[in-house]
Amino acid sequence: MLAVFEESVAKSPQELKSPVSDDASLKNGRALIDYFASNANGSVAINLGSSGSLAYSTDRQNPLLPRMFAVVDDIYCLFEGHLDNITLMKQQYGLSKTANEVGIVIEAYRTLRDRGPYPADQVVRDLHGKYAFVIFDASTKTSFIALDADGSVPFFWGTDLEGRLVFCDDSQLIKMGCGKSFAPFPKGCFFTTSGGLKSFEHPLNALKPMPRVDSQGQVCGATFKVDSSVKKDTGMPRVGSAANWSSQF
Repeated sequence: MLAVFEESVAKSPQELKSPVSDDASLKNGRALIDYFASNANGSVAINLGSSGSLAYSTDRQNPLLPRMFAVVDDIYCLFEGHLDNITLMKQQYGLSKTANEVGIVIEAYRTLRDRGPYPADQVVRDLHGKYAFVIFDASTKTSFIALDADGSVPFFWGTDLEGRLVFCDDSQLIKMGCGKSFAPFPKGCFFTTSGGLKSFEHPLNALKPMPRVDSQGQVCGATFKVDSSVKKDTGMPRVGSAANWSSQF
């Protein structure tokens, strides 16, 4: 799966950009989507207008980590993997017996957005399994991306030459668009438009960038690790009944 977002939807962390000059012949995010759509069998590409693009294919997927896509009420979701507690999640969100993982994730996001009773880290932590997912909410022009606590699904993020943030499950493909400005997406973490990168396993701790060096000894995009020595401000903002909680995660 492949997602490319403009800076207004997903602003790349500065540390993700490699200090090494990348080849100007790299494909920008939009060209990367076109390349994927032309070369992956049975691929589907979705144009999100000025916000970016999504693309996926079920070709050559791991049968234990299937790829899924769905759109519900302007919420787009790419999902790869499976949930171990799918029955419990369907009951929790009042979904039908036929609901699958991608439908559960969309409903979990929508419940969170529309004044859910739990913080975002709790909602993601309740999803047990092996997964990575990308959500784009067209109604608010926001993104929500997460990877399970064990990093079970190969999942990467990077910055193209024009500052777009790219998410992909194929390291070779993301190299074509981001060069050395990419890294594995941090396991046990989620990324949102308003809140940036956070750990859902350790929500009270900050994340610190760690230099990533490739096999040639060159510095690439940084990885991010939980900093056990730095605690975040835990003050809970007061939210009125008319407030939009989408800005709180």
